Amino acid sequence: MRREFNLKGSIVALVTPFSSNGSIDFMSLDRLIDFHLENGTNGIVICGTTGEASTLSRDEYCSVINHTSKRLRGAMTVVAGSGCNCTSNTIERSKMALNNGAEALLIVSPYYNKPMPAGFFKHYEAIASSVNAPVILYNVPSRTGKNLPVSTVIDLANSFENIVGVKEASGDMSQVMQLINQRPDNFRIYSGEDSLACPIVLMGADGCISVAANIIPAQFSMLMDFSLRGETRKALDIHFRYLRLMDLNFIESNPIPVKAALSMMGLIENSLRLPLYRMENECNLSLIENELIKTQVLKTVEQV
Repeated sequence: MRREFNLKGSIVALVTPFSSNGSIDFMSLDRLIDFHLENGTNGIVICGTTGEASTLSRDEYCSVINHTSKRLRGAMTVVAGSGCNCTSNTIERSKMALNNGAEALLIVSPYYNKPMPAGFFKHYEAIASSVNAPVILYNVPSRTGKNLPVSTVIDLANSFENIVGVKEASGDMSQVMQLINQRPDNFRIYSGEDSLACPIVLMGADGCISVAANIIPAQFSMLMDFSLRGETRKALDIHFRYLRLMDLNFIESNPIPVKAALSMMGLIENSLRLPLYRMENECNLSLIENELIKTQVLKTVEQV
């Protein structure tokens, strides 16, 4: 029987705030966590792609998860990104995350290696068999170079009770529909694309692991709530109101744009770790700022 895992709705893929000297800014991290507690976010993915996990040392990785878990004190589900392209390293990282308070794991499919379906299956089999925690698969072929096939996802879902869901970020609506249609009972499907979250959830998915929720947590939470309840007109109204903002989060490599937006909002410093760097195109900064003003995320003197 599949392990019960009831996380639905708006799940933020949280940024990791850094100070100008490159260290982790825990004061800003607290500010972000409180921002989501106050605005209806249902869960937090910490140390994922948006959290620049690949640039964190082992100690930093553990401290960010530990700090987040203690700050939340069970008020919100904490999911830790723990995947990499080495199975043994992923298992080690997953155990570290769980030992520091994570309640579930988001595990990206191996990147660069480009395994075949049998390799994908054996990778996740080894991980699921090594941890006593919910595991969410993560398919993002634009970053990994290889699509995680629907048949492999369904085989894994049917084979391991602690493989509880998938974050689907292929952008392929046909693939999403196949997953929704073929999944076993209680297997969660989360959109990995903000701009597709509304239609995907209206089709039967369970929520979205979202970049835009960093900026608009209350609005994105409402979007997911209306979509889950099948209130199409209300959901689409929010979807189209913030669609441009969702798209602008990917005008340059994530999390460059979302960190720029959060900096404009006064929540964090606009600081990233190499090889990521601040926006190269000043016009892109203006586009983000103008959209934040247009959607009243930022208010001008005239709007106040």
